[in-house]
Amino acid sequence: MILKIVGQVAVTLLLLALLLFTGFILLFIISFSMDTQRFYIPMLLIVVGILALYIILFNFSAFRTRRLFHKLFGVLLIICLLISSGYEINQMYHKSLEINSVQDVDIEQYQPFQNKGTVAVLGHKASFTLSATDDLPRLDGATALYPLYSAFVQAVYPEKEYPLNDSEVMGSGTGRAYDHLMSGSTDIIFVASPGEFHQKRAGESGVELKLTPVGREAFVFFVHKDNPVTGLTSEQIKDIYTGRITNWQQVGGNNEPIKAFQRPEDSGSQAMLQKFLGDEEPMPPITEDVIAGMGGIIQQTSGYHNYKNAIGYSFHHFTTGMNKNDKIKLLAVDGALPDTAAIQSGAYPITSEFYAVMAERRGKLRQPPNPIASEFLQWIVSDEGQSLVEATGYFPLK
Repeated sequence: MILKIVGQVAVTLLLLALLLFTGFILLFIISFSMDTQRFYIPMLLIVVGILALYIILFNFSAFRTRRLFHKLFGVLLIICLLISSGYEINQMYHKSLEINSVQDVDIEQYQPFQNKGTVAVLGHKASFTLSATDDLPRLDGATALYPLYSAFVQAVYPEKEYPLNDSEVMGSGTGRAYDHLMSGSTDIIFVASPGEFHQKRAGESGVELKLTPVGREAFVFFVHKDNPVTGLTSEQIKDIYTGRITNWQQVGGNNEPIKAFQRPEDSGSQAMLQKFLGDEEPMPPITEDVIAGMGGIIQQTSGYHNYKNAIGYSFHHFTTGMNKNDKIKLLAVDGALPDTAAIQSGAYPITSEFYAVMAERRGKLRQPPNPIASEFLQWIVSDEGQSLVEATGYFPLK
């Protein structure tokens, strides 16, 4: 009898050890999948616990009782398989609706001197021009503003090829453009109003930012075209992005949670959102709600999982010209739609100047600005330069 009990204990311990080892291996494999671990880790722990209990009770129970355990085990196994199958089917459905390729707009079509008809032209020779022997100002900037400073270049710079990633005229996007400005590898960047993030970085780098307004633009919010909400007040938008309003029903829409997309901290549109919010901080977004590319936030809002509950933001010309998408609609703000007339008249409330930014280094690293760059900026704010601002699709200073 004692030998039988010892044998049962040994077999039980061996089976439990094998079960725990298998569970550990499965747990290790599951941990590599961020998408499924929230479901499968708790389920694995529950299954291992049930199997451990089953092993113990099976080895120390009477034969007639074991039949009941077999039936219970079979029922539990079927339940686990049904739950897992339901979860996987649900995941496959959502993945079939996801946008698998969130691409930003292709700005190569706006390169100067490429004769593609996409860059605004002056129509006559500019009163200020540069030659190949001049110290050409090195330019970079926001994706949305690349067509504009490309038009400036085409009017003033010598004709040649200007590769996007390695030339005097680059299109790196706001974050990297600031990197190039701070490092001294760029003379001028064209961006929206610098946010606290950029000002702080400049201070830490021993750089003073010199801002020259070169045009005006509207900051717009958009939703899926099937969302019944057509407009919001400024306060409602602030409440959405600070987390005080979380359901579309609170603003006259459907009973659906609001999925409020944001941009990375170093982007120009995120800086504009922060400026719009004033002293308040936007709510911390979950990782999947931070969209890297300017075009990406439009694509995600237009078709995230095929849901209609998203909201995003960008600049007027980018959403209506550079990256137009018929699956979104721009929201009226405080009763005014962001159309050309409302923006020009000031009826649309969220407009701001955008800037040509230069950096002046302080202390021992102090560097005078490129004098040609300063002359170039004077031409940009002249009537000729401002006519290109309007021809590109933005709004001139006057």
